[in-house]
Amino acid sequence: MVTAGRPLPAAELAPGSTALSARLEQAHEEIAARLEELARSRDRLAATRRQIAVGRSEREILHDSALARALARLSSQAVIEQAKGILIAQRGCSADDAFDILRRASQRTNVPVRTLAAELVDRSAHRAQARHRPAGLPLD
Repeated sequence: MVTAGRPLPAAELAPGSTALSARLEQAHEEIAARLEELARSRDRLAATRRQIAVGRSEREILHDSALARALARLSSQAVIEQAKGILIAQRGCSADDAFDILRRASQRTNVPVRTLAAELVDRSAHRAQARHRPAGLPLD
């Protein structure tokens, strides 16, 4: 079995292995996320077909979808900027270098930059909460 471009060591393939269980759980989560994305795409396609059926022009539909893409880009811009700030603080690099780090990681993992940025921001926030939590209090 090969995952992320590297073979799994034999110890990780043993039945009951926690590493194998973790990878299987991650694979199930990825499949579930992709199925949800596919369902959303199918719903958007059905909505577009309904709009065409009621007489909306292709130009109107394309305008609405272009607007939706622009709004999505704007909403993801903030989290990308936050992730760049985290990388600048952690690594002492420039803003351009921070974005290059995100871009290269995106290309290497085949995960969108906005998704990687959101994960980085979430993990950093979680670590910050853990550092500032009094001893003995459970994690959220």
